Amino acid sequence: MCSSRALYEEVILDHNKKPRNFYPMEDADHTIEGFNPLCGDHFTIYLKLNGEIIQEISFHGAGCAISKSSASVMTTLLKGKTVKEAEKLFEHFHHMITSATDAELDDKTLGKLMVFSGVREYPVRIKCATLAWHALISGLHGEGKAPVSTE
Repeated sequence: MCSSRALYEEVILDHNKKPRNFYPMEDADHTIEGFNPLCGDHFTIYLKLNGEIIQEISFHGAGCAISKSSASVMTTLLKGKTVKEAEKLFEHFHHMITSATDAELDDKTLGKLMVFSGVREYPVRIKCATLAWHALISGLHGEGKAPVSTE
């Protein structure tokens, strides 16, 4: 197994078994549901903003290893970031995950998110990896009244 594939699997498994920021936030400013009917993934994203800064972010729910680990990594990366920085990181992540498997990737910009680059090889799993991110963006834009669906 190549080292990048091993790292991918290790990070996915670690964040799936021990998700970071995995709790319902009682005093959240924004609560956004995300649902992937294909996989059955269902998460709620909780946000507490201080102006344009993501002061606190957590998630709770159930889903496959890819969706749960993606949500976990997302929360660790976005705490303390501005809304604009979160939107930009989503754009980079979404571009990476939907790009061709042989496309060049900017590992400096993507950082820890690079471990999800292997998802590009399994198009049906892209919705799993992006579920929490789509819910987050919906919540940041004041949407989120109805659950965000990947369908």
